[in-house]
Amino acid sequence: MNQLVRYIIIGFVVALVAFLVWYFSSIVAYILISAVLSLMGKPIVDFISNLKIGSWSPPRYMGATVALLTIWVLFIAFFRIMIPLVIAQFNELGSIDVQALVASFSAPIDSIQEFIKHYLPASAQGFSLRDFLIQKISGFFTVSMVTSAFASTANLLISLSIALFSISFITFFFLKDDTLFFKSVILIFPEKYENQITRALISINKLLRRYFVGIMIESTCIMTLVTIGLSLVGIKFQTSIVVGLIAGIMNVVPYVGPLTGTLLGTLIVLATQLHTGFNADLLTLTLLILTVFLLTQLIDNVVFQPLIYGNSVKAHPLEIFIVLLIAGSVAGILGMLLAIPSYTVIRVFAKEFFNNFRVVQKLTEKI
Repeated sequence: MNQLVRYIIIGFVVALVAFLVWYFSSIVAYILISAVLSLMGKPIVDFISNLKIGSWSPPRYMGATVALLTIWVLFIAFFRIMIPLVIAQFNELGSIDVQALVASFSAPIDSIQEFIKHYLPASAQGFSLRDFLIQKISGFFTVSMVTSAFASTANLLISLSIALFSISFITFFFLKDDTLFFKSVILIFPEKYENQITRALISINKLLRRYFVGIMIESTCIMTLVTIGLSLVGIKFQTSIVVGLIAGIMNVVPYVGPLTGTLLGTLIVLATQLHTGFNADLLTLTLLILTVFLLTQLIDNVVFQPLIYGNSVKAHPLEIFIVLLIAGSVAGILGMLLAIPSYTVIRVFAKEFFNNFRVVQKLTEKI
């Protein structure tokens, strides 16, 4: 009976915490982003704090300041280089002749149209695959799409400024006192669970640090491989690096992201090549582009992902896949982005508080 009451209390606390996280989701997002950034900057803080200048050692606040400035310089430098390339690429896409692009694939399009007419005669009445593709691709390659994106960003400028200031402020104190985040979380729970919560947080810190560092390395490698591959098949460097950046960013979303990045990147390359007067067979070029993405994903699946998803969060690939499907059904792309970190946290806490259940023992045996 006491055991049942204990589980009910724990379940109530978990539900209450989940509600508070949902209700204050923007603040929680700031804290989580700051926690991730503090993990990135911690080695810099430790290095500076361990320096010895005679008998004097720099205080941690000095190391935290240097680490925070380093993080911002890296982010600003990256976006300072990439944003002009992306804007130039999308400006170029705004003048694409979509009809000419679709006409370049007239043979396979006509074959598919004939297939539809033969096997789906009722659905093919009044349907033109060529017109359908022109309409969809034209909607993608419009300048208004880019303009509206920048307009919406401008409307959120104040919110963005608040977010950047809040994240920087919180990150500084997380860097200055690397136990501050732990202490803040521990205060939420009853004192008698302090040891279990502490063990769980230490485990979560280790697993998520590996995961987020791995994700950054994976995205950078994907970007590099796609850029090099497209350059080798004759695509100009500016287009290659923009498509590589898109592929690297989209790859953060497991399973769905790589497919979206491949389709988006292929369309951008084909449209750009057509705009520059490319006269070769676009179908052959398409196969070369898809080969680059396929080889990149093969390397990612064989080398990168087992190291990141397997070794970092200690979960089976099928387990991860099911979690991603559930998260995607519940919360879409955002859910898929947060699925693996959230599942890692749940598994660690389940091991500490519900380890009597066989299913929990099985799911957490590698942690």
